[in-house]
Amino acid sequence: MNQGINTTQPLSILYQDTDLVAINKPHGLLVHRSFIASDASEFAVQLLRDQLGQRVYPVHRLDRKTAGVLLFALSESMNSLMQQQFMEGAVHKTYLAIVRGHTPDEQAIDYPLRRDDGIVQDAFTQLKTLQRTEIPLPFGKHTTSRYSLVELTPTTGRMHQLRKHMAHILHPIIGDRPHGCNKQNKLFKDHFGMNTMLLHAQQIKFTHPVTSEPVTITAPWQAEFGRMLGVLFGEEEQKIN
Repeated sequence: MNQGINTTQPLSILYQDTDLVAINKPHGLLVHRSFIASDASEFAVQLLRDQLGQRVYPVHRLDRKTAGVLLFALSESMNSLMQQQFMEGAVHKTYLAIVRGHTPDEQAIDYPLRRDDGIVQDAFTQLKTLQRTEIPLPFGKHTTSRYSLVELTPTTGRMHQLRKHMAHILHPIIGDRPHGCNKQNKLFKDHFGMNTMLLHAQQIKFTHPVTSEPVTITAPWQAEFGRMLGVLFGEEEQKIN
């Protein structure tokens, strides 16, 4: 079952013009068919194609369990132009994540990542802490549990970069498998009934290839992310949104 997906409702469109369209991808929805996720039967590409009645081209990717801004081109030529911007680092992306522990106010994470084929690539992420919380929930030898809401800005686009970088600095994203903390993931499932990954692609900024105008697309968080913000941070959620 793809948690967070309501296939009776159309995909939420955040932006659309004659060249591009962006959706707020739910947690659990694959961008396209993948041999590593044979259990999935629905995909963002096909759902959006059917919803718009025309072919769409994903110009970037989000992990299955990551929600938020997902951008598509409406032609092969626009797809090529947008992918060029991504390769040149001209697209600015911002994510929100709920992670284990209290993170520093700011941190630059400069940690190369190894691909499955063994090639090592530079990877850089800027972290900014938005909120911290400590709740009366025992965990291990501790009588309380600490969490942080962080803003993550990657300047490279490596596979699972944010997930791996947060694990590297010992503040894994809640709900992340396999890079996160399985004990924390079990705690959230058992105590809160939460079984997704708390990573949200909040915003994307770029220059429109046709109009040369700046474009900013922002996605409100999905219901489960919002619920956990309320559970962990209480009234602070309203100040963040």
